Amino acid sequence: MRILFAGTPEFAVPCLQVLIAGGHDIAAVYTQPDRPAGRGRTLQQSPVKLLALKHRIAVRQPESLKRDRAAVAALRDLGADLMVVVAYGLLLPRGVLAAPRLGCINVHASLLPRWRGAAPIQRAVLAGDSASGVCIMQTEAGLDTGPVYHRLSIPLAPRETGGSLHDRLAALGAQALNEALPGIADGSRQAQPQDPASATYAHKLTKEEAEIDWTQPAAAIERLVRAFDPWPVAQTRCHGEPLRIWSAERVAPADTADTAGSAADAPGTVVATDRTGIAVATGDGILKITRLQPPGKRPMDAADFLNARTMDGVHLG
Repeated sequence: MRILFAGTPEFAVPCLQVLIAGGHDIAAVYTQPDRPAGRGRTLQQSPVKLLALKHRIAVRQPESLKRDRAAVAALRDLGADLMVVVAYGLLLPRGVLAAPRLGCINVHASLLPRWRGAAPIQRAVLAGDSASGVCIMQTEAGLDTGPVYHRLSIPLAPRETGGSLHDRLAALGAQALNEALPGIADGSRQAQPQDPASATYAHKLTKEEAEIDWTQPAAAIERLVRAFDPWPVAQTRCHGEPLRIWSAERVAPADTADTAGSAADAPGTVVATDRTGIAVATGDGILKITRLQPPGKRPMDAADFLNARTMDGVHLG
């Protein structure tokens, strides 16, 4: 098929790779404009753009397709059979959705209709879902509301993080796309409508959400730590300074030394420390911090952090 591809971050790269390997005629790749990043704030090309340039595929980077009529007209003139959209990050107007002969399909990182929206991967971990997956859906004007052509699911690992699930679903998305394309091309694969009554929404992540509320149960905080790894990273405050929490685990009081009477400790109180971690009282249960990052330092194991600090009785938050 003659295909347009729209994507920006690393998550979209495996899907573009599978289209290239499949020998499709990729008329153009659409990706977001280069953005400043890093301490030097130098312009950075997106991972999708870098792959497209490597394979000498034309790259187009409009600031908006909703307001740029010339860009939409140019897209329409490419005469594509299909547009494949993977984490593009820009809204597609109706004129774009209708331009390719077969319309637009989207590779979405959830088991729709659960977790429509911007952050389905992290929301699945945060909610404690037992499974996640990818869907190949027909793109509509609504937010991830289109009918689904194909879906693949995987169980979440006990210690799944936002980062690990991202990588697994990126690969799974490429597999699902490869499996779905032949049937979409010849019309043998029919899209099934979603049940709107079962829809949930994965709102965009914010740094404010990453602030740990120690009155929450240890299980919920542990999921937050895993979901927000590698961004925005769970954090708390220690002696008034921010402290990033990269890894933590729930423990039974009997597994933590010197926790007798810890149920009476205020949430956020450090109730015990040893080389395995820093045990903190929560609204329900104890959470042991095992890897953390003080200001201006690299992430480190709790044992290294404790070498120069005494934390017993300290209140976090």
